[in-house]
Amino acid sequence: MIEVGNTIVSFDVFHKRFLCDLLKCKGECCVSGDSGAPLTEEEAKKIEEIYPLIEPELCETNKHEVEKQGFSIIDSDGDLVTPIVGDGECVYTFVDENGCTKCAIEKLWLEKKVDFRKPVSCHLFPIRITEYEEFDAINYQELDICKCAVDNGREKDVAVWQLLKEPLIRKYGEAWYEDLTVAAEYVEKNNLK
Repeated sequence: MIEVGNTIVSFDVFHKRFLCDLLKCKGECCVSGDSGAPLTEEEAKKIEEIYPLIEPELCETNKHEVEKQGFSIIDSDGDLVTPIVGDGECVYTFVDENGCTKCAIEKLWLEKKVDFRKPVSCHLFPIRITEYEEFDAINYQELDICKCAVDNGREKDVAVWQLLKEPLIRKYGEAWYEDLTVAAEYVEKNNLK
């Protein structure tokens, strides 16, 4: 691991290759999970605020689950998350014409109907951040459901930290990302594992 600002970044973030291939995975990361997407208090409030715009994008089952569970819930680990349906599908998803599960919140953002893209935890996937009092630990989460993304990332030589430039800047800022770029060069030059 290497220190960048007030974060500790796993070497996997620099070494692992990853590039989503939605037509192959069909959005499995929004469907498979034992808990919903981690949320900040501000994100939970924002979702509740824009829910009247989200609701028409959802199927009846998902709408019912939001009515039953609420806009956000506390999971078994005590974390604030999005509610889930069935075996782990986020309630804020829909299935497009290609059979891909997508985020209804992001759809609205892409259509410029809302100013909130989606929870930063989703935007950062496959990075997972653990927040401690003194620092944040930034790790790459390797999942079987993302094998096609790993293969695609290797083929196109896209490192996790490069793929996630936009959400990393969203989370930590431009100056931090510039420092991360310097760290990546240092890790590569010194072949740090």
